[in-house]
Amino acid sequence: AVVAVALVTGFGWAFVGAGAETAIITAVTVLVIACPCALGLATPTAIMAGTGAAARAGVLIKDAVALECAGSVTAVVFDKTGTLTMGTPTVVEMIAGDTGEAELLRRAASAQQGSEHPLAQAVLRAASEKGLSLEPLVSFNRIGGRGLRAELGGETVVIGNRALMAESGFATDVFEARAEALENQGRTVMWVARDGAGIDGVIAVQDALRPGSAKAVSALADRGIVTIMLSGDNHRTVAAVAAGLALDRFEAEVLPEDKAAFVAELRTQGHVVAMVGDGVNDAPALAAADVGIAMG
Repeated sequence: AVVAVALVTGFGWAFVGAGAETAIITAVTVLVIACPCALGLATPTAIMAGTGAAARAGVLIKDAVALECAGSVTAVVFDKTGTLTMGTPTVVEMIAGDTGEAELLRRAASAQQGSEHPLAQAVLRAASEKGLSLEPLVSFNRIGGRGLRAELGGETVVIGNRALMAESGFATDVFEARAEALENQGRTVMWVARDGAGIDGVIAVQDALRPGSAKAVSALADRGIVTIMLSGDNHRTVAAVAAGLALDRFEAEVLPEDKAAFVAELRTQGHVVAMVGDGVNDAPALAAADVGIAMG
């Protein structure tokens, strides 16, 4: 409309006999005064209205650059636990050796008193519900992406995945078949062992998918955006979750430090990448992406 009025102004002055210079100056004057003001006001007003509406829905946008970049995203990388899933796993099954399930749970909960990881919280909740008294925790050492090692009353308890068990010299043969069956159901298995005593058993936890996860993945696919899930969990569990969400791709047993490298590799392939995560472990990957989306 502004351009049309400017043209009418220029032709109008030319029609009434003004020179070409006057006609051009008046036309440009209308254009310069009207158009930049409209653009200058409309753009920030639209951004403020949009970010305000998003804030009311619980979405906080850092700045206009992040918002603009989000519109160009070609690949979205999701963490699993706490992002696509609810982040509140529960203990659903235990397989214990000679010590029995109650002692297995008590020992595992005692060792995880120093952890804020969702899986540790699931074990602690289960122990609390059963009224188990926990041993004092002497020391606690978190092993990124694999598990933990803790000192309890003169013995060392190791809890984690197969890689940590193998690294610590524990054979998983006795419980392997049943553990694999649990993983094929989409459950995460924690192995519990003690130095000098071997593996006491396994604890299986399950974390429900967020109600909107499948819809979100489907909406992204409809826009032609590639969807990928990264998880430190075992391959069978991650595959079961990925199948339920119809993701384009998934990577399992990914260490926290490797997530950032994966995101960087996607960017070198020409993708504009959004990384979605929920925990401190995801911070390097969030920073490496074009757009970081933190679940809170």
